[in-house]
Amino acid sequence: MSFFQSLAAAFKGGGNERAPLARAFTSPWFFADGPGSRAPFDYPAAVRRAWLENPVAQRAVRLVAEGIGGAPLQPAEPALAALVTATSAGQSLLETLAAQLLLHGNGYVQVLKDAAGRPVELFALRPDRVSVVPGQDGWPAAFAYKAGDRTLTIPVLDEDASPNLIHIRHFHPADDHYGAGCLAAADQAIATHNAASAWNRALLENAARPSGALVYDPGDAGTLTTDQFERLRDELARAYSGEGNAGRPMLLEGGLKWQAMAMTPADMDFATLKAAAARDVALAFGVPPMLLGLPGDATYANYREANRALWRLTLLPLAAKILGALGEGLATWFPEARLAIDLDQVPALAEDRERLWAQVSGADFLSAQEKRAMLGLEHLGPAAKE
Repeated sequence: MSFFQSLAAAFKGGGNERAPLARAFTSPWFFADGPGSRAPFDYPAAVRRAWLENPVAQRAVRLVAEGIGGAPLQPAEPALAALVTATSAGQSLLETLAAQLLLHGNGYVQVLKDAAGRPVELFALRPDRVSVVPGQDGWPAAFAYKAGDRTLTIPVLDEDASPNLIHIRHFHPADDHYGAGCLAAADQAIATHNAASAWNRALLENAARPSGALVYDPGDAGTLTTDQFERLRDELARAYSGEGNAGRPMLLEGGLKWQAMAMTPADMDFATLKAAAARDVALAFGVPPMLLGLPGDATYANYREANRALWRLTLLPLAAKILGALGEGLATWFPEARLAIDLDQVPALAEDRERLWAQVSGADFLSAQEKRAMLGLEHLGPAAKE
């Protein structure tokens, strides 16, 4: 029995009683209070840091999301396939959901229906605008979608016990209603990577030289007056800072000499720090560093092996989660439908599938139906594959 079937049975008074969940509004975006705790996780700010400011994080999310959005699906009922593979303003539903799960940890799909109650469109809502409205037992009874000053309440089920919204979420061990995204784990590494980039840019804007000090040897002249000090500071900022003044010789008056004070970038090892932060970002999103152009990766023998690992370890599990949730939510209208990636049409998995096909074809002791099951084609009839 699916979640929606058990929910409908509970609403009708049938089935076993469900264990209650926490009824209070909870959110995964806040860390525990106490000594050593971090500041609350701000999702909009984290998205700006990751998607708009960090090339590693954006590329990692796009690799996964676009891979799932463009993955070939096994043959399914035409009406169901049209719903799942539809695009809105050129944006794929599967790609959008994959990106939302990576960044937010939750995906909300509103099921839009016609007058007869049949689904005509699946629309992915922005997850940061959706909150769970719990029922008396703590289980979701509705979802509130807030945009500006307007709030739309979407019941989980309509009058005929068919779902209005499908909630897909990553696992969160400390929350009953919301999932935890990869961005929450990668946020500190992204902030470190951005800070290292900002440091390097500031260094270049200051002629790629570490800061230093003007040392004044007064001799018999006494100390600098306030006006002299302000003039020197303004002249340094105006005439010797910025990329346009790189390498410009400095003219020092009597009693002044330049003395470097800061460590060089090599001493501070910013390149190593930045590369380590980039690898942590790739690790959080499940993308092999080699595919992001990061050096120093000895885990994968070559690019082909890294691409195969991306599919096996990241894309296929996430696609199975999304397609499984959509299939469960649409089971009211498509009870026999099955949504899955067609592994035989994924180029990165061609060698693995070719090897499996050869092994299965040579197993004469297996029946045709058993061979189909081993290949993941048990749902296809003898003529369907032809």
